[in-house]
Amino acid sequence: MTPIISRPGLIARPSSGQAELQAPYRRGPGEVAVDPCRHQRGFTLLELLVVLAILGLLIGLVAPAALRQLESSKEKIAHQSIERIAGVLDIYKLDVGTYPTTEQGLLALIARPSGVTRWNGPYLKGENVPEDPWGRPFIYHNPGQRAGHDYDLYSLGRTGQSGGTGDAATIYNE
Repeated sequence: MTPIISRPGLIARPSSGQAELQAPYRRGPGEVAVDPCRHQRGFTLLELLVVLAILGLLIGLVAPAALRQLESSKEKIAHQSIERIAGVLDIYKLDVGTYPTTEQGLLALIARPSGVTRWNGPYLKGENVPEDPWGRPFIYHNPGQRAGHDYDLYSLGRTGQSGGTGDAATIYNE
């Protein structure tokens, strides 16, 4: 005999003249449980598309701000690196008596230049001249080309070209 559904989720089964109510998943022998409220669980395509659209909007709004912060951080790192190297150049001058020439460059802080007697280095760790945050070597000139500076130490910045303004400006020692 097929069960009679009296209320959603309950099964009414006639037996011995009385109606018996059972939970939807309890079955007696030979009886089929019917659950009209049972649905398959999962997400619809529309729900997934809505979530993807929201994520796309968030990434579209947040990513440019994060990239601007990253570029700003690189500029700050370049300024700090230039000031650190400038401090090392001052120590070199205290030991040797002059700053390295343009020909000797920043390599004079790592290896003894020829003809220098009071060199007390290496003044920097490693075997290579430090690079700016964009992976290019810092540029060094002695004597300096700017008024009031014994030497020029700078990075060409994000663009890798001299000059520029704003975030494309060359970053000099102060």
